[in-house]
Amino acid sequence: MAQLPKNFPEEYLAILQKFRFIDDTFFAACLDGDIPCMNLILRLVLARDDIEVQRVTTQQSVQNLYGRGVRFDVLAVDAAGKLYNCEVQRASEGAIPRRARYNSGMLDSRVLAKGTPVRELPETYVIFITEHDTFGAGLPLYHVDRTIRELERDFGDGAHIIYVNGDCKDDTPLGRLMQDFFEPEAERLHYPVLAQRMEYFKSEAKGVAAMCELMERFGAEKEAKGRKEGLAAGEHGAQCKMARRLLARGQMTPGEVAELTELPLAEVEEIAKGISA
Repeated sequence: MAQLPKNFPEEYLAILQKFRFIDDTFFAACLDGDIPCMNLILRLVLARDDIEVQRVTTQQSVQNLYGRGVRFDVLAVDAAGKLYNCEVQRASEGAIPRRARYNSGMLDSRVLAKGTPVRELPETYVIFITEHDTFGAGLPLYHVDRTIRELERDFGDGAHIIYVNGDCKDDTPLGRLMQDFFEPEAERLHYPVLAQRMEYFKSEAKGVAAMCELMERFGAEKEAKGRKEGLAAGEHGAQCKMARRLLARGQMTPGEVAELTELPLAEVEEIAKGISA
């Protein structure tokens, strides 16, 4: 029976016992540095037994100087230099096609060093393991690759996107993997490497301590994000209030008010319509 480390709330242990591989926090913790688990997942998803993962890291952030960055659940590199981004997504919004496109582009920006010829870009795979059937066709896998429409052949850019349907839990190697992803009890898993990893984080002292620390950190990050969003909402409210006052005086154009309050012109124009109505 797992023992809760000191200084952590009692409810952490109950939460921990409910974790499954489809939960991104637990998935990232279990896969961090674990080559056997990553080998298993990639071999089953890609239906290949020759994949040899060399390195696995989790929660890697990639910054974008011109916009939003991204934090990948799991990144892996195999012996051939191919790069894999594996994500678990329970919410449909997290697995929309443009998210896959963005992740694929950010993978490229991460691996191509300044001055390196573009032809040396490695082959990349963005893999979404989703809770439900994203495309609703009942297939276990959906492969997305660019094609030359007129020629009806692959574009050959080396970028691949794969959706794994978590609803498909049939009696096949991949189906049994999906069964394991939704199972919270280690002794009920089909694949020993996954069972051992789950057992470590749910029953062994070091694993339980690591998971509790992770939950504590994510809780603090979530709280900080909430405070930041609250401050942003308050600031936006104050800007709108100022815009209404200035527009009500009738001495400034919407463009001038937008510049002064730093609100989008379209939003200021909507406020002006409300005042004149």
